[in-house]
Amino acid sequence: MTIIFSARPSETIEADWLLCVTTSDEGLASRLPFADLSLHRPISGLVDRGDFGGRENEVTLLLQRDEIAASNLMLVGCGAARDLHISIVRKALLTALRKICSKEQQSIVVCFDSAVLERVEPTLLVSTLADAITSAPTDADVHRREKKHFTLQQSVICGPGETDELKAAVADGIKIGNVVNLTKNLVNQCPAAIYPESFCDLVVQQAATAGVACTVLDESALRRERMGAMLAVAQGSDRPPRMLKLEYRGATVDQPILALAGKGVTFDSGGYSLKTTDGMLGMKADMAGAATVVSVILGAAALGLPINLNVYAGLVENMVSGTAYKLGDVLTTRSGITVEVQNTDAEGRLVLADVLSYAVDDGVSEVIDVATLTGACVVALGEDVTGVFSNDDRLADSILGAADQVGESVWRMPMFRHYDDQLKSDVADIRNIGGRWGGAITAAKFLQRFVGDVPWAHLDIAGPSFSSSGTSWRDSGATACLVRSLIARLAAAGK
Repeated sequence: MTIIFSARPSETIEADWLLCVTTSDEGLASRLPFADLSLHRPISGLVDRGDFGGRENEVTLLLQRDEIAASNLMLVGCGAARDLHISIVRKALLTALRKICSKEQQSIVVCFDSAVLERVEPTLLVSTLADAITSAPTDADVHRREKKHFTLQQSVICGPGETDELKAAVADGIKIGNVVNLTKNLVNQCPAAIYPESFCDLVVQQAATAGVACTVLDESALRRERMGAMLAVAQGSDRPPRMLKLEYRGATVDQPILALAGKGVTFDSGGYSLKTTDGMLGMKADMAGAATVVSVILGAAALGLPINLNVYAGLVENMVSGTAYKLGDVLTTRSGITVEVQNTDAEGRLVLADVLSYAVDDGVSEVIDVATLTGACVVALGEDVTGVFSNDDRLADSILGAADQVGESVWRMPMFRHYDDQLKSDVADIRNIGGRWGGAITAAKFLQRFVGDVPWAHLDIAGPSFSSSGTSWRDSGATACLVRSLIARLAAAGK
């Protein structure tokens, strides 16, 4: 795949498609780069008849046009210019590109109407375009012989100009698209292919290529580290647990070490608190947090971000067997806190309790954990919004700001002290679930016990990490949510 710039008029460049991104404001046809061509009349006719109005993700095809060098013209809308945001532009681009990528060996020329160029910062625009070109063809069909989408052969960008800064933005967009694809491919694999050991094997290879140091803690090492909660979750499976530690050093040794931690339950049956069949269907995706943080550190390395970053991923299967942990068990975590198990399906927080304790003892300056932790967060925020929980306003604000910058939906949730009362146990220091209400918050309050005074944020991606149905801009399956936001947040931290 090649992405290049051209100063030539977009209508003079040969390709399979000329893709024009436009808004819905009045005078649509006159704002197009080729407004003075005879195409103006048919496009105006489309608008007048209501067949195309530039609405968000609206696509219209004009096939076999003699007025342009490209074989076909595609118009895609972004809605009103006053509401334009990079999230809208990304969805519009992905919607159009996925139509084009449904055939093999396609080439495109991309241009933007004047309203888009005026309202979106050029480097952000071309980086988003390069990201979309890279990630648009990636689907959930990792095990299908016949693919639904294909990589573009060549893409030409017209309109923003060509500077070293813009070329660097395109290169960065491709790198981000690549790690978005990595996240999707990891999460979309079937649980027979991705389990703790195989996950580690894949990441070790990726880390070696990226120049990221990688350590794998096997079951014996986890026992030496006293990771009793994580080991308990894993003991019902024939697949032994693992913890991955990745280290990227892009800054000097005197700079702080940032940290990400990921929940990596490669399959979650619920244990003896057994899920229903419907509830278990998507549980290959319960390792999306681990896939996300691993992809982010590889993205940070590819981008050369001037930061020091550690990533920790706790990897287990939560299964039912004669050796599985049980309701009523009391576990001793790595930090020494004892936990009464009242629900074996509240396993992710047990894994993260030990992983977070390990990260804090490593001396990191802050830690953000990413986890498909609770259905309660989906009830509270829906399927498209990540819940943000934190003990530090500065850290939380930086995450919210980064998510807004790249166009991902997050929302900060309360962490009032009275929620701690729901975790009280009569037989241990705490129990692993609260009462019926506020389940996402009590899960976060549980995790907070294991970070001490270190600035910490918990990102509950149970809703947006995996889509049960597709849209015009993405396939069903893994979404790679928060990969872009976390990279943006790390980039800002390095400035």
